[in-house]
Amino acid sequence: MQPIDPKDRRIANIHQASFTPFVYPDGVALGDAVLQLDDDRPLGTGFHIYRMPPGMTTRGHRHNGHEQFLILEGELIESDGTVLRAGDMVFYRDGTEHNSHTPTGCLLAVHIAAPETPLE
Repeated sequence: MQPIDPKDRRIANIHQASFTPFVYPDGVALGDAVLQLDDDRPLGTGFHIYRMPPGMTTRGHRHNGHEQFLILEGELIESDGTVLRAGDMVFYRDGTEHNSHTPTGCLLAVHIAAPETPLE
């Protein structure tokens, strides 16, 4: 096997890397941030690490493709009252509508197929 060319591999430690603030298409920023190594995809799509600060609530949104995530740290409360904690892995089917709130802050490993549609 050939050595891997440095331009073909990116490595980031989720506890040390700089996250990029997430800004909605209409310019709203809520304090959440994304660590995403694939810069060929829109920020917050494909595989990424997503960080929400304590007290944050996401905007209501509809998924345009499946979403899957694993909670690495913290707690997340879904709009229907479901409480998710570290170690919980979640799947949302294409077309699902929801929002999420974190009282403590949380860190998630996420895969989203396509940009979400805001409901608000």
